[in-house]
Amino acid sequence: MEPPALTVSAAVREHLRKLCLHEFPCGTGSWNKSRFLPQTCRAWRELIPREEDAVGPGEETVDALLGLVCSPHSPWALLEGSSAEDRFLRELAVQNPLMLKDSFFYTYFRSLRVVDKQVSLVDKDLLKFVKLEELVLSANQIKEIDTTNLPPTLKVLELYGNKMTSMECLCTRLPPRLQHLGLGHNKLLGPLESLYVTSDYWPNLVSLDLSFNDLTDLQGTVAGLRTLRHLRLLVLQGNPLALVPCYRGFVIDSLSGLCVLDDITVASSEKHLFRGLSHSGDLLAHEARLVVTVGHVRGVLDSSVLDPEPGPQGPFIAYSYYVTYEFVEDEEGEGNEYGRVLAEIVKPSPSTEQLGKDIPKEPVKEAEDSVESGLASQSRSGELAVSVVSGASAPLPRSIDSAEELAKLRPRLDPRLCPSPGTVLFSTVRKPWSDVIPCDYKMQHTLKDLVPLKAFLLSGTTVTIVEEKILSWPAVPPSPSNPSAAEKGKGEKDKKGKKKDKKGNDGKDKAGKGEKEPGKERKGSKKKKELRQDLRQDPPVLRVLGSGPVVLEPLLSGEPFVSTMCNFGVVRTLETDRLTLYRDSKKNKSKKAKKAALEAGRSKTTLPATSVYESDYRPDPLTVEIQIQLIQGRSMEEALRGLVP
Repeated sequence: MEPPALTVSAAVREHLRKLCLHEFPCGTGSWNKSRFLPQTCRAWRELIPREEDAVGPGEETVDALLGLVCSPHSPWALLEGSSAEDRFLRELAVQNPLMLKDSFFYTYFRSLRVVDKQVSLVDKDLLKFVKLEELVLSANQIKEIDTTNLPPTLKVLELYGNKMTSMECLCTRLPPRLQHLGLGHNKLLGPLESLYVTSDYWPNLVSLDLSFNDLTDLQGTVAGLRTLRHLRLLVLQGNPLALVPCYRGFVIDSLSGLCVLDDITVASSEKHLFRGLSHSGDLLAHEARLVVTVGHVRGVLDSSVLDPEPGPQGPFIAYSYYVTYEFVEDEEGEGNEYGRVLAEIVKPSPSTEQLGKDIPKEPVKEAEDSVESGLASQSRSGELAVSVVSGASAPLPRSIDSAEELAKLRPRLDPRLCPSPGTVLFSTVRKPWSDVIPCDYKMQHTLKDLVPLKAFLLSGTTVTIVEEKILSWPAVPPSPSNPSAAEKGKGEKDKKGKKKDKKGNDGKDKAGKGEKEPGKERKGSKKKKELRQDLRQDPPVLRVLGSGPVVLEPLLSGEPFVSTMCNFGVVRTLETDRLTLYRDSKKNKSKKAKKAALEAGRSKTTLPATSVYESDYRPDPLTVEIQIQLIQGRSMEEALRGLVP
């Protein structure tokens, strides 16, 4: 059984009870009873307290009682943040408590603030407040209001943060003097809401706040607001309709008397820029456009320095790095107006049934061993193996032949590599390791369904830096009797060092003279290509280096873009940086390169293999630059184009 609905008048009575207006040091009692003994019939009838000199022994003076009420250190002091009305009532309860009757309260209050009291019903007892001009019922559970219970003297009505889904209930019998209506952070939805914001219902409305609802019909809403001749302040930000590029210009040109839009003063120059835009409403793009830019990634650990040198049988290990972010799925057939867009959509992992369809009945034994060893190493390192094979390599037969093995793999999936419900993962192009990895990524997202976009911006996105590790193996392992090409090349090189044979001298002489054997270069490139084709690749092993949220709510609050540096902490160590420096210096043969490596070793991120700089070692944290821009037209021409150049 549901508890009875809490009314506004019940919440007011509960608030007055908590003020303790009839308890010490307020009200009447042994602490001040002699002040209220009647001396004459007139004094008793007019509730006039006796003079201060008539206070009996053992009682408190008025000043002493006021000190207990007003002092912040007193145990009877009001809580911090109490209203001026509360303080006045407490002082009045000390000076003249006999005045505090119901009739006094109903005529005294001109403003009532009942905030976050779980109120769900506006009852008819509210009509007893005959002088009420301001009623604030924010952060409650109100779904509908019976306007016949609102005092006719009301000028300000605020219903922020409730559960109202329509304004229709407010249009039955309105207070005729109402000048401000606040309905922000509710659940107003649907094109019919534009029918309830006309002068037929709000003839004297000066200020209207409909922010952070789900209003989508920009033209219909503005057409209704155009009838409000006294409207000067309007707040529509946070609605899906405010995400389109033409929003601000269209509203400003349509409502000529508007002074403030979304808490920003409407300047005369702004009115000039958007002049005539209201007559082109049918030509405007009713879609939101956002541009995501991913900049440089810094502080990445070079994992290749921790791997051993590959032997003739492999594995040959390659590392690449990329950044993913969640976003609402774009409309199909979305056009791209940026030439430098580099992106791919990372699909979520397939389900058990989808994986089962691709499982071969007779898996190759060799593939079984390699995958099982990869999974064993994965469980030790905490990395993630994803069954995605590069398009340039032959498909690897899978060793998963039962639902039990699939169930074992599922807990190893890192949830940070899967998109949240209702979103898709987008990623930058994979790049090799460097001290600063330039992503050079820019992607425009165009969305026509604005309600899911608003919900996504409220929840924010997640940015993740991923390391991809791919192991390659010879397709046919070399046997001891048949040495590999690498071993042959090494042996032939050793022989050349000791003794030059005839064929080698001919080749050297031709090379020295600058001559080339016909077809030799083409033959060599063909051998390299064959060598690459002979390698098969294991499924990529993914490891999350850093992941964190990015707040996008400022885009709903009127900000043109959100730009942030995601900091995931330090992942590099002194030892790995020394190994990286040693490897790079080993590759550099010239003195100039060695000097540059030495200078790089003295930087705060890479140190030489000495202990001189250990105390000054300050590695850069793992960071990535990201910016999300909401495209807005800054003039009539840009609004008509739907984008900002």
